[in-house]
Amino acid sequence: MTLRERLKDDTTAAMRSGDALRRDVLRMVQNAVYNIDKSKHTTMSDDEIVGVISREVKTRRESVEAFRAGGREDLATKEEAEIAILRDYLPEAMSDAELQALVEEGVAATGATSARDLGKVMGWLSPKIRGRADGKVASGLVAQALARVDVAAHDTGH
Repeated sequence: MTLRERLKDDTTAAMRSGDALRRDVLRMVQNAVYNIDKSKHTTMSDDEIVGVISREVKTRRESVEAFRAGGREDLATKEEAEIAILRDYLPEAMSDAELQALVEEGVAATGATSARDLGKVMGWLSPKIRGRADGKVASGLVAQALARVDVAAHDTGH
């Protein structure tokens, strides 16, 4: 079953069970996918749909922070409930060790030697972590790895 079919089936199930929040969140994802399909005149793959869901999770995380900063715990709680629903459709999250190993592999694979190469490494890394790790965390780890590479290069006199 494709991710698109699973979303459709789960939306129908949510409608039948009266789970309005789940129904609305899944409809929103389906509408976002539909709109992108129409604008690009294509049918998105499961990986591309995971990217859409990941962006929706990221948007909601930012909203949670903003709502908490504004003292709106009720809205922050609703956003967290939506994140929990969306997570069901994302691949299993990477462990810190897995992410760190992939960052090291990315630095080596791209031949990155300094902080200026951050974009090159992130370009290599992003498709591999989509939906499985936070891009902000990955970017921080890449920056740390590049700082170590840069220091090591200076220490050896290169």
